[in-house]
Amino acid sequence: MTARIIAVANQKGGVGKTTTCVNLAAAFASMKYPVLLVDLDPQGNASTGCGIDPHRLHVSACEVLLGERDIGETILRPDGLEFDLLPANGDLTAAEVALLQQDKREFALKRALQPLLARYAWIFIDCPPSLSLLTVNAMTAAHSLLIPLQCEFYALEGLGQLLQTVKRVRQGLNPHLKIAGILLTMFDRRTNLSFQ
Repeated sequence: MTARIIAVANQKGGVGKTTTCVNLAAAFASMKYPVLLVDLDPQGNASTGCGIDPHRLHVSACEVLLGERDIGETILRPDGLEFDLLPANGDLTAAEVALLQQDKREFALKRALQPLLARYAWIFIDCPPSLSLLTVNAMTAAHSLLIPLQCEFYALEGLGQLLQTVKRVRQGLNPHLKIAGILLTMFDRRTNLSFQ
């Protein structure tokens, strides 16, 4: 068994990335798959959603990306949940700046996840609301990308930018990255725009 890694990304905030990630992790774990949820957002919302206070973390995804801590020591099993979590907090912003000084910085997450590929069936990565180095790390490590998209006109403009980033990642970093699909979120049956 080797893990399938799915990055959930969209540079627009508030489209349902974290909700999608946490629910996918919980759903697959309920089917008895070994699951890891990676919180790669400095806001730490996936960690908070799993009952972890990001402000009380002593180690997080930051130290893992910088190679200061082994990922196995950093993963938590949140109380009452059936999946594991690599938590995050605001330190990830500092990690992103520090990574700029490193060679092969786009591969930091892929290197960190390598020892876990035989341990999990599914790894879901909750990306930050930007096309940053953290998001590029997620796309470089992932087999596929799931894009939550609000059912509104302006969301389509941002989709074009995201698809350009995917194209560049495929060209230089991860030629096997596939788009798993676009997940329409926040559908409002009262509006014609949502139906369109």
